[in-house]
Amino acid sequence: MKTKQEHIDFWIQQAEDDWSAVDTLFSGKKYLHALFFAHLVIEKVCKAIWIKHNKENFPPRTHNLIFLLSTTSIELTDEKSEFLLSLNRFQLEGRYPDYSTKLNDICNEEFTKSMLETTNELKIWLLENLQ
Repeated sequence: MKTKQEHIDFWIQQAEDDWSAVDTLFSGKKYLHALFFAHLVIEKVCKAIWIKHNKENFPPRTHNLIFLLSTTSIELTDEKSEFLLSLNRFQLEGRYPDYSTKLNDICNEEFTKSMLETTNELKIWLLENLQ
């Protein structure tokens, strides 16, 4: 039986593995895919935080970043909430062809680089709040 900390560590390790995929995808100019994985990174960190702040060791089966953090003590600024809403688009819309076609139009190198920089800052902040 895993301890609470082992469950948390599992999600953090998964997030770190996915973060290396983000870099590979961005370098390969797979911008929409990089943003999809960026969302996965934040989702997995949020699930680790959820476990820390809740009795159960199994987070809800949701991809909604705001929802995951809503039952923790993490206080989001309006700016962070807006960014999480923006990042949420890439987990759902990136999965379906009709949405991904629209997203491909905005996911150029400059846009994606900016999104990934903000994602990294958010990831660092969330991990600091996990301590």
